[in-house]
Amino acid sequence: MSRDEGAAVDNKTSRDPAMTDVARLAGVSHQTVSRVLNDHPNVREQTRLRVRAAIAELGYRPNKAARALVTGRSQLIGVVAQNSTLYGPASLLAAFEEAAALAGFAVSVGRVKELDHASINKAVERHRDERVAGIVVIAPTASANDALADIPAGVPVVTVDGDPARPTPLVTVDQQAGAYAATKHLLDAGHRTVWHVSGPPNWFDSSGRVEGWRKALEDAGAEVPPLVPADWSARAGYQAGQMLARMPEVTAVFAANDHLALGILRAMHERGRRVPEDVSVIGFDDVPEAEFFIPPLTTVRQDFAAVAREALDLLLAQVVDGAAADTRRTIAPALISRGSVAPPAN
Repeated sequence: MSRDEGAAVDNKTSRDPAMTDVARLAGVSHQTVSRVLNDHPNVREQTRLRVRAAIAELGYRPNKAARALVTGRSQLIGVVAQNSTLYGPASLLAAFEEAAALAGFAVSVGRVKELDHASINKAVERHRDERVAGIVVIAPTASANDALADIPAGVPVVTVDGDPARPTPLVTVDQQAGAYAATKHLLDAGHRTVWHVSGPPNWFDSSGRVEGWRKALEDAGAEVPPLVPADWSARAGYQAGQMLARMPEVTAVFAANDHLALGILRAMHERGRRVPEDVSVIGFDDVPEAEFFIPPLTTVRQDFAAVAREALDLLLAQVVDGAAADTRRTIAPALISRGSVAPPAN
């Protein structure tokens, strides 16, 4: 064999640089490299430049990340999610699939009709049979808790929108802070109190928003009116709005999501209560249509892309380190002010 032929063989058998190589050269953790690759905002500019320089020096290609991180496993992440068209869960799933693709992973989604013990266990076992690198469970309801406890030790798993009290790796939006900001915004506009049309009580998002609403009122020394229970639908918002529209003392309503707010807007219009002149309304989620409601809806925006990036980061940390982190990460929401809030008429 000639010298040139030998060099060619060596080149063919050498492996591509991995994320761990980049981390070692840059003097940072693999999580930091992942954050730089995903344009995460919480990275110092000097660190970002050092990582980019290491990537360029090694000729590292991000789409090789999964091969290096999950040696002996597939380049696949399992996701357990309810078969739902609700904006929040659907947006979370889409954002996670995008984040995973950027890191070189494919996603296998185990859709379940209900987030109950049997359904989640079956989906988890299917993912384990696929030899996934790790599992993300989108678990916004209390019924998922028992099943999460049954996932075998050693399986990398992260819960998204799960029980804040559960001692497992968790990424969630700060629902209480978002509801607090929405309620305070209405109080700051001059309203004496704020009525709340809530989501289903078994959803952690819903209960967090109730807590934030109540705390904002109590902190301001305002009266806490009776909770108006509902589900997540515009129809439920319409039914609640029909009742609230008949009550002249109602001047401000915080709805647990934008679809509820849409139903409330329709009911107020039909009952001759003008928004925002007579009644101010705030939603939650910032669905793409919210700015086109009449009037444009003031709402609370959830950063689903940030949730997805953090969930992936926590999962990859477990895959590499071989142990579950006891970390939880909370994403701050943002109040989006539009035309549905005004000072009370009197």
